[in-house]
Amino acid sequence: MKSYLLPVFVTTSFLLVYIVAIVVDLHTAIILMMFSVSPVLILWMVFRVLKAQVDSRYTFEDRWYEDLD
Repeated sequence: MKSYLLPVFVTTSFLLVYIVAIVVDLHTAIILMMFSVSPVLILWMVFRVLKAQVDSRYTFEDRWYEDLD
């Protein structure tokens, strides 16, 4: 697996667990703890994705939207 995808999977999984915790009405302290940890996970994910060494075959002038294919 590519190293920049791990934070995406971890953060997405955490979000799903957080939503389930709210729906099943888990203890408020657990939900608040998860809420307070979530910005750290999101910053970690954004930093790893933006710093990933992924080269594109196209320039911005050639194709401004990479998912065009």
